[in-house]
Amino acid sequence: MWLYILVGAVCLAVGLVLGFFIARRYMMSYLKKNPPINEQMLRVMMTQMGQHPSQKKINQMMKAINNQMK
Repeated sequence: MWLYILVGAVCLAVGLVLGFFIARRYMMSYLKKNPPINEQMLRVMMTQMGQHPSQKKINQMMKAINNQMK
């Protein structure tokens, strides 16, 4: 009887660990293909905050965001 419980617990633990790593890999791939923020969104956010963004400033912020995601 205890053998069935042990096998079930081990299978559950292995499934959870595998599921976590598969989901993590999928999300990293998804975010790399579809970044959550782009230049247009950044420009709109800065304008809403009362700043007048230059292209240089937007490029700097996009580079910082991309470096942070790596």
